[in-house]
Amino acid sequence: MNDALALPVGTTLDRFIMRKQEDFPYATGELSQLLRDMALAAKIVSREISRVDQDTSGKFGKTNVQGEEQQKLDVIANIRFIRALRNGGEVCAIVSEEDEDIIHTGNQNAKYIVAMDPLDGSSNIDVNIPIGTIFGIYRRLSEGGQDGTLEDCLQKGTQQAAAGYILYGASTMLVYTTGRGVNGFTYEPSLGEFFLSHPDIKIPKNGKQYSCNEANMGHFPLGIQNYIAFCKEQKYSSRYIGSLVADFHRNLLKGGIYFYPGSSKNTAGKLRLLYECNPLAFIAEQAGGQATDGVERILDKQPSALHERCPLVIGSTEMIEKVRKYMTL
Repeated sequence: MNDALALPVGTTLDRFIMRKQEDFPYATGELSQLLRDMALAAKIVSREISRVDQDTSGKFGKTNVQGEEQQKLDVIANIRFIRALRNGGEVCAIVSEEDEDIIHTGNQNAKYIVAMDPLDGSSNIDVNIPIGTIFGIYRRLSEGGQDGTLEDCLQKGTQQAAAGYILYGASTMLVYTTGRGVNGFTYEPSLGEFFLSHPDIKIPKNGKQYSCNEANMGHFPLGIQNYIAFCKEQKYSSRYIGSLVADFHRNLLKGGIYFYPGSSKNTAGKLRLLYECNPLAFIAEQAGGQATDGVERILDKQPSALHERCPLVIGSTEMIEKVRKYMTL
């Protein structure tokens, strides 16, 4: 049983992290501090999003390494998280969706690497649709006293020490795992604190909703097309926001499946393995779900590049197993 159940709803994030640290007798506090640094940046970004004005809304006027048009808040969120992680001192290198190369923090003795999408779904900002941050945390492989290396960054998802996401919506939520279950915290801005609101999250084994961009259905693999047809026959609901964190969060709590498969247009899919697929796959599995590229378990995939793309099928176990059967027919 997850020991989060011993902590009441309303426990502050700081107290929760402190209690969780006690579960690891050899822990020295770096990971706990790193999670606090992520929470601090999340508070600042949440504030920036809630007060969008002419200085923060709209397009930035440049494209990122993905070839995607940056929004002003993409850049702001990236700066805020990098600054918090650099100043926190526990991270030696950062991989960000917004930067082509590894970001070295100058903390050469730090033990951790962070891979992140600072603001997922930012094109939805101007229409007030939920957006999010996704992050995965890895222990460095190289010796301290030097910058983090490419090898440190290109680790399998199974090597994650922690992963999480922040959802900026009607309320701001932080959901994370360190490999001992999944817990969610809701931000109370008047107090400046995250409070435990969703202890020991478990995704239902089955669901009646699916999330995908059906406009691309004709380009999907045949197995995915047939699965969508099955969903329609079963009268499942189609629920697609177009913001990965929001779509995943709904399915995590209510049961369902999300997929962004490879297609005839983009055989590798659109989502990035290191800082989108791996963190959410870790969370899904810790909550009792599954994540696959249609054939292979996401967490077993070996990254070969910082911004490598990967098909993603993630959600309730019984729904994932059904997709696997369609993919092998």
